[in-house]
Amino acid sequence: MSLRSKALALVEVLLRVPPLFVVDEFLKISLGLPVTSGEEVPVLNLITVDNGDATDGNYYDANFYNAFFFTLLKFLVCCIGCLSALCIFVLYTKHLIIVYLYLTSLGIVFVSYWTNVSAIKEIQDLTLVSASPHFSTSILEDLLNLNIKNLLDLDGPAILVTQNFAIQFMLAIIFRSVHLGPRHPTIQKLLPISFMAPSFLAMLPVPPNLLHHSPVFSALLPLILVKYVLWSSAYSVVHVIYAGYQHGRLFVSNYGLSALVETEWMRLNVPCVLRVFWVLRVAEHAILLLMDNYEDDSEDGLKVSTLLAVQSLASMAKSLLVTGCETITAVLGMTSVISFFCHYIGNFFQWILLTDEEEDKSIGTVSAILFYILALQTGLTSLNPEKRFIRLCRNFCLLFTALLHFLHNIVNPMLMSLSASHNPSMHRHIRALGVCAFLIIFPISLLVYLWSQHTISTWLLAVSAFSIEVIVKVVVSLMIYSLFLIDAYRSTFWEQLDDYVYYIRAFGNTIEFCFGIFLFFNGAWILLFESGGAIRAVMMCIHAYFNIWCEARAGWSVFMKRRTAVNKINSLKEASADQLNRLDDVCAICYQEMHSAKITRCNHYFHGVCLRKWLYVQDRCPLCHDILYKIDSDVNKDNSDAGNEENSNNQNMLLEEEPDLLLGDGVR
Repeated sequence: MSLRSKALALVEVLLRVPPLFVVDEFLKISLGLPVTSGEEVPVLNLITVDNGDATDGNYYDANFYNAFFFTLLKFLVCCIGCLSALCIFVLYTKHLIIVYLYLTSLGIVFVSYWTNVSAIKEIQDLTLVSASPHFSTSILEDLLNLNIKNLLDLDGPAILVTQNFAIQFMLAIIFRSVHLGPRHPTIQKLLPISFMAPSFLAMLPVPPNLLHHSPVFSALLPLILVKYVLWSSAYSVVHVIYAGYQHGRLFVSNYGLSALVETEWMRLNVPCVLRVFWVLRVAEHAILLLMDNYEDDSEDGLKVSTLLAVQSLASMAKSLLVTGCETITAVLGMTSVISFFCHYIGNFFQWILLTDEEEDKSIGTVSAILFYILALQTGLTSLNPEKRFIRLCRNFCLLFTALLHFLHNIVNPMLMSLSASHNPSMHRHIRALGVCAFLIIFPISLLVYLWSQHTISTWLLAVSAFSIEVIVKVVVSLMIYSLFLIDAYRSTFWEQLDDYVYYIRAFGNTIEFCFGIFLFFNGAWILLFESGGAIRAVMMCIHAYFNIWCEARAGWSVFMKRRTAVNKINSLKEASADQLNRLDDVCAICYQEMHSAKITRCNHYFHGVCLRKWLYVQDRCPLCHDILYKIDSDVNKDNSDAGNEENSNNQNMLLEEEPDLLLGDGVR
């Protein structure tokens, strides 16, 4: 990408940041709704009349309905403001530039009016307050009399008029360049005169009332142009909105809603916009904190820095983190920043492992989704600052343990590949083993620190479960890696390898399954007694289905397949030494020499272990596709024949694409 393209992309990102600030400001005030606190709201006192009669209930009702109507009005205005900001956010760049030009011209009109009003007020105050005889009635008189002293007085009206004249001239030049109204030569020439008219009048001996109202008249011409643009563009605005609706409807009907969301997500560059928004938001708060940390010394009245005495760098970082997740938009921005860092953490470990798998690059996306779900599930934005910081730290800890699981998913297939392919590259083995050592040492260190610094809680139990699960998974991977290495250096076929691999994986998957059940009950305790919520309940249902029910069903299916295969193999005859000598052939499944073999009904010889792996997939002979074992029921035989003939090709493909299945993989 060229430098010009990068600059244009950066400008487009910056143009989409202000609408997020607008939405964020509305969310800070809770969309105008009253924020309930833990304190008890005092009951309104009844208003009694002078004679001590009954209270005036109508007055209470009127106040209640007025407050309700005002709250509802504020809520509707905030909702309209949020929707307008989001509509601006999704505009195309050319429309976005037009909107900003219009808003800039409107802002210039208000700034010009405000500066004119302020300058005229100060000039009139100086004229009224000053009782000295050397002050003239007007600046024009000082100019004609060459009264240099009054003209150069820094606190005099002449300097104020000069400053306001320069400001209005700059505003007029900018307004002429950006306004979207008709650019008739006469109007363009009148605009600077209109902006600077109050400054000219302040120099003349005009009546105070005329000078006081001059800012209003000076703003009429630019305001008319702004209003004209607004009314003349109403049809274009409606047309753009309708065209966007038509485009979205046609895109959804042709490609689906998910494709539309993905396309718009890429077009708007949402992650980058959110990151820039969050960084600018935190930078703004940091500047305010630094400004607040300078105060007057009560003894000598000098400006001294109290940053080191009042607030350390750690407390400042704490404050920035707390305010960086106080609204939904701020949480989205923080999520994007976390995704950015997690992405490069994943790239760093991929660089260590010398791998570049595309599937492993989704670590940033997975981390972002997990962090955002944790934020919603724990109600991060609704907590007070102290509790929010504690909850944020706990979410970070849970996120990092999940990151360790993802790193294990990267290193595990590499370990299996290195051990099974007889890779002689020693440095690749060392790199993979080094990452495994990190995945064991770091969780242990984290558990020691957390259990020494915190009391037992549901959060600590969850972190401990995740950390121990990582350790178990890494140990299982290392044990299987060691078995494959031993098998690689053996000169004879290792028939018990499949059993050992199955037992080790079954042990690890059983531990993971038990931890899954433990985490479900831990979450149920949190839901019932600590912090409930619909999101937590939904996540528990998802966890119960995918991590408990589906895993248990898959594990039981593998166990039954294995037991059935063992029974089938045991029903076949064992080949004698004489038969193997007369055959003098290799196993047709693994192409290894046969020192022991099983004889099928079709008189074919295979390793017992290889044949058992084959039976995990289908019940026919690998060579002649005859039934490998005898079935007593003819009905079952017919059904089995029909099903096996229908799925024969699919099962062969499965055998080729799932090599782990041949190793007796347990619960996935």
